[in-house]
Amino acid sequence: MQNLRNISSQSVFRAVFCIPFVALAVFGIAVSPVPAGAQTQVPALSGPVPDSPAIEAEAHAILAKLTLDQKVELLGGVDNMYTYAEPSANLPQFKMSDGPLGVRSWGPTTAYAGGASLAASWDPELARKVGEGLGRDARARGVNFLLALGVNIVRSPVNGRDFEYLSEDPYLNAHLAVPYIQGVQSQGVSATVKHFAANNQEYDRHNVSSDVDERTLRELYFPAFEAAVKVAKVDAVMNSYNLLDGVHATQNAFLNLKVLKGEWGFQGLLMSDWDATYSAIGAANNGLDLEMPYAKFMNRKELLPAIKDGRVKEATIDDKILRMLRVALRYNWIGPNARPQTVDSLSLYSLADRAAALQGARESITLLKNENHALPIDASKVKTIALIGPDAYPAVPGGGGSSQAQAFEPVSILAGLTSLAAESGANVVYARGLPQVNDIFSKTHFEGDAQIETFANHEFSGASVKSHQAQINDLKPAMWDATDPNPRSLRYTATYKPKESGKYLLLVAASGEDSFSVKVDGKQVLDQPHREGQIPLSTTIELTAGQPIHIVADYVPHTPGVRLSLGLAPESSLISPEALRLAKMADVVVLSIGFDADTESEGYDRTFELPWGQDALIDAIVAVNPKAIVSLTAGGAVDTRRWLDKVPALLQTFYPGQEGGTAVAEVLLGKQNPEGRLAVTFDRTWQENPSYNFYYSKVEADGIPHVKYGDKLMVGYRYWTTTGKHALYPFGYGLSYTTFKFGSLSVPQTVKVGGTVDVSFDVTNTGSVAGAEVAQLYVSEPAMTGAGAKVPRPERELKGFEKVRLAPGETKHVTLSLNARDFSYWDEATKNWKMDAGKFLIHVGDSSESTPLEASITSVE
Repeated sequence: MQNLRNISSQSVFRAVFCIPFVALAVFGIAVSPVPAGAQTQVPALSGPVPDSPAIEAEAHAILAKLTLDQKVELLGGVDNMYTYAEPSANLPQFKMSDGPLGVRSWGPTTAYAGGASLAASWDPELARKVGEGLGRDARARGVNFLLALGVNIVRSPVNGRDFEYLSEDPYLNAHLAVPYIQGVQSQGVSATVKHFAANNQEYDRHNVSSDVDERTLRELYFPAFEAAVKVAKVDAVMNSYNLLDGVHATQNAFLNLKVLKGEWGFQGLLMSDWDATYSAIGAANNGLDLEMPYAKFMNRKELLPAIKDGRVKEATIDDKILRMLRVALRYNWIGPNARPQTVDSLSLYSLADRAAALQGARESITLLKNENHALPIDASKVKTIALIGPDAYPAVPGGGGSSQAQAFEPVSILAGLTSLAAESGANVVYARGLPQVNDIFSKTHFEGDAQIETFANHEFSGASVKSHQAQINDLKPAMWDATDPNPRSLRYTATYKPKESGKYLLLVAASGEDSFSVKVDGKQVLDQPHREGQIPLSTTIELTAGQPIHIVADYVPHTPGVRLSLGLAPESSLISPEALRLAKMADVVVLSIGFDADTESEGYDRTFELPWGQDALIDAIVAVNPKAIVSLTAGGAVDTRRWLDKVPALLQTFYPGQEGGTAVAEVLLGKQNPEGRLAVTFDRTWQENPSYNFYYSKVEADGIPHVKYGDKLMVGYRYWTTTGKHALYPFGYGLSYTTFKFGSLSVPQTVKVGGTVDVSFDVTNTGSVAGAEVAQLYVSEPAMTGAGAKVPRPERELKGFEKVRLAPGETKHVTLSLNARDFSYWDEATKNWKMDAGKFLIHVGDSSESTPLEASITSVE
């Protein structure tokens, strides 16, 4: 049944979104340390069965056994990761786990290259393999619902959760989400696509309203969810924290009733994100089926009176229960064919899944710069490699928050590079290069004590209690804590006298929702608003030896106690002497820099700049050894302006999962040809990103902070190609150790409106080593002239791709299919998709800005 179901789903996928799935080939020069027989040792598992009259009858029979009180009780979770059990109806608890990078809620697990890394692979078959691995990992732990995959569009590089999501393009997201979900569900586990919808920022996520016009929603922010529902038949959807057009997602009738359950025909369970429900009646009447992690609103106290007086119909409650029951019966979690969800023969430590994690890391690592063939490093000629930087050790498999998976044996870049280099006789030496954050605070000495005024309010007004202390060093990292019932604000004043002239790092950190602002000599230099979470903030200031500066820090704690730290240090003192010595004596340097789980995470946005001190580290190392290769860990673009022109090579690793150290080493030493391609545009600055002027919110008359999506369709490469400007690195871009050529484009002259068309072309490996290329097809409808587009459209949009692996000199003929949806836009007048009659352009190449093959095609009535 499952095979037939998958075939049917793929057929629909081609009809609606139109791209063929590519058979996965093994990349010839990569050697896996995982035993070849690992895959054959995995027991076969079955996925959900199709809905049937028998399932419907059984669901109604169970519903009939429940009292109204029991039904309402089932609408909320318990114990953080379970649904409510009702023994009188033989309903057990259903177990959940966070995802999508691993089954992370129940101890150590496999940590995959997911989200941004998976998108950089451009490989649907890899997505399916990762999904299957996650499904097995879930079954080994008795998990029913995996809370993954996140498919929100990467709109801005500073969104703290970008690393969990996929790309800036809805077509690519859809074509990776579908096989991922099908892979999870084929193992008897319900996937949960999230966060529905327009969750494109983490700052103030419980309160902000994403205000998006319908055409933009339909063309950019909905398609991956639509594919998950219509094609992958996902059995659970999770609403987002944010409001959409002024209404919280969990009680948004347009999202949940009109689109999801109405137009798309979603038959599964709609759950809230954790603590993302804000109204009992609003959520109950507008589509939410399950409130997690407990029934804060949708409980008997709130809903029973509303049902009694008719504000909520009992039939509405019944529909929610039936949805849960149907999902459980499809997977045989309950009913006459019920089977245990835990599969004891599945290992918690899986070699097969470790192989999938390694493959994901290998396919995602993206080479962005390679001047004078700095890479790969020839370990037979290089005697000493200096590995320097905070991300070299320990391993950084993923970012922070609910996706953070604890791997059994995560491989750091230090371990991976040392082991692989030793095979060729090369030696790897290592230094972190930078101090730990608390070292900055503990070693900062002011002129006299810092003075503190404590006010009994948040406004720094009225009488204060004065105190003093030698240092401002009270940081206690925490994300979510209880609110202080006694509001306070603290003003710190201190004098700092520099001992040397030059650039100084000013570093300030607090925790959770604490807020602060810092002034130096009356000028504000740092500001942390009251939001859900934060990372240390820093700035660079020029100081003169012996000339003191006056510092004022205004701090408003959200919880009891004090959690503020402030420190200064000359940049020259940040870089360890050991790192400089090692870099100077080495034949080549690998700088492992970027973010980690503490600096890029759910719950707050990250900085576009690298974390504190890292720009200075790169400057210092390059000054003593210009043969410095940068390996960058980040969910997307960062500010590279200070050092990019000084280094010969840049390798973007995203967050490569538990096997990242092995894969990075293989790429650095030429054992693996880099094959990742950017799934997000890399901007030079945050200010040049098209979302910059429309990203942060403004509180309006309704008291709600609104984020106006004034960038509309101009997200990522759509903006750059439409304006004719050029980003630092375009969408789809990535270098290889070989070269490729495109040719022999064949496009029919005409296509009927509503019809389909095949586009074919050749891709040739013109270099000397085996490699992988991602062939990309973009469609344009020329501007509103003559028979051209009737509405403004982006200059080009991705509508096809295929990953092609080729031996040296090999050519592959590629055929990609396009259908009416690929030529269409959302017509606001008819509230439907519309394909114009007229001229279209087909572009084929290796990035959004490199399409050497172009042809026109005319659609006719």
